[in-house]
Amino acid sequence: MAAINFSNALGVHDEALQLRGKRAEVLANNLANSDTPGFKARDFDFRTALDNAVEQSKVGTSQQTGLAMERTAAGHIAGHGYIEDDLSYRNPMQPAIDGNTVDSQIEQALYARNSLDYNASFEFLSAKFKGLKGAIRGE
Repeated sequence: MAAINFSNALGVHDEALQLRGKRAEVLANNLANSDTPGFKARDFDFRTALDNAVEQSKVGTSQQTGLAMERTAAGHIAGHGYIEDDLSYRNPMQPAIDGNTVDSQIEQALYARNSLDYNASFEFLSAKFKGLKGAIRGE
């Protein structure tokens, strides 16, 4: 009988939750700079990033970008890397005269969708942990 493995028990939802949090930061940054002249809206492809995170977790590293963080001592905790080079610029429907490419309505819609997806992953993980806790208690 095999021991409970968190990656098997939780699936991709732990990686999805972390990536949704990072995407929320990127989208919030876009919204915060919607009036900044010359600001370029950025985002990343969530599906590709999640696939990369899942693939990296199968290999045994915790890096989402495929670049390993150097550990100088065995006692150091493996870091989670996030490199801004993975962000891409959004092509605007109609860029502003000042060069700003943020469309606040699109950004708000994307942020709301990301928030719903974040909450769905969070609720799924919460239910999984409740199930695991019940299994440990023998319920």
